[in-house]
Amino acid sequence: MAYKTTDSTAFNLDLNEICEEAFERCGAELRSGYDLRTARRSLNLMLLDWASRGINMWTIEQGSITLSPGVISYNYPVDTVDFLDHVIRTGSGTTQTDINITRISESTYAMIPNKNATGRPIQVWIQRLSGATDAAGDVVYPQIHVWPSPDSSQTYTFVYWRLRRLQEAGNGINGQDIPFRFLPVLVSGLAYNLAKKIPGAEARLQMLKADYDEQWDLAATEDREKAAVRFVPRETFLR
Repeated sequence: MAYKTTDSTAFNLDLNEICEEAFERCGAELRSGYDLRTARRSLNLMLLDWASRGINMWTIEQGSITLSPGVISYNYPVDTVDFLDHVIRTGSGTTQTDINITRISESTYAMIPNKNATGRPIQVWIQRLSGATDAAGDVVYPQIHVWPSPDSSQTYTFVYWRLRRLQEAGNGINGQDIPFRFLPVLVSGLAYNLAKKIPGAEARLQMLKADYDEQWDLAATEDREKAAVRFVPRETFLR
């Protein structure tokens, strides 16, 4: 029997539909404004947890900071989870050159005797401050500290590839800041977290946790670099 497909690959769920599906998996129904509010809160907390689980490939972004002569410290965006790679760029166009800059620890940076020495920066300490607003109303920006301090011989640019924070769940009509392949794990995770709060859903907690773990493993295994990797053995000498 002949049939025709939809020719559509645009299926998605807005926040209301995600919460409805999660409630149904808990054996409950989304009935009130508070139900939606508590589900949205659980979803936002879960998205924050995802930032600590590893590299979410769709959140990798490139950015840059132009360095100024004699200036050591620079703010970077508060929604940065962490840096993956970074280089010092000089020149432009066909004369552009990217040179590696090594990330060092706080203790290594603290032991540098002359932090005001000038030259091409070759090391960077990334100070992961909270990004919160203090009592005076000032944002406590996370910072990079480069060494040596940039000299004035040319323009240096700190170019980085970062993991950014996932966007918030939003209101009822919003989609989520995830690729389609993570939609099943999003719903499974929300159902598991709601089951911790919904009276009578405790009996499903273990099943929902197992489903969430399985869906996460499937999605996270697919969401990875697939470039060729070459391992070169290093010759060792035993004496």
